[in-house]
Amino acid sequence: MPSFPRKLLSEADVYVAAINGLARRAYSVHEMKAYLERRAEDKEAVKRILDQLKQRNYLDDARYARQFVRLRGELRKQGAFRIARDLRARGVPDRHIDAALAELAAGTDEGTVVGARPGRRLKSLRGPLDERGKASIYRSLLRAGFSADTIRRELRSMANIVVDDLPGASEESI
Repeated sequence: MPSFPRKLLSEADVYVAAINGLARRAYSVHEMKAYLERRAEDKEAVKRILDQLKQRNYLDDARYARQFVRLRGELRKQGAFRIARDLRARGVPDRHIDAALAELAAGTDEGTVVGARPGRRLKSLRGPLDERGKASIYRSLLRAGFSADTIRRELRSMANIVVDDLPGASEESI
């Protein structure tokens, strides 16, 4: 029998649940609202708690977007299309997404990141890269959120891989 979290009755309990949630991980305003609405009996208390969290700078979509973009862009080596899609799914407004992605673009070159991602895979190959391997690398880079033009340019320069005739080469993004 599945157990559901008990509904919180008092505003203080809702606030404690919000703080405990923020102690575990960062939340966007949209995510925190959904989290608290699942837990709270009183929906008006959720609005008041969200206002308190925003006033105390515990919830800030701009900061959340910058941290998310830094994590996904620098550590996970994901592209702008994927990062933007994931942030939109978390309810972050486009203005914060665009600003955070502009900061990332100013600090890193997408071409070098694209070149670094399949490097280990290409090093482990024995013999020439066949069409299936080329298409697989191309699709994995598209899923990672990089632009098709950048992928083609970097793959050509890395291993003389011709990607113009690959299946799905006309796709711009996912």
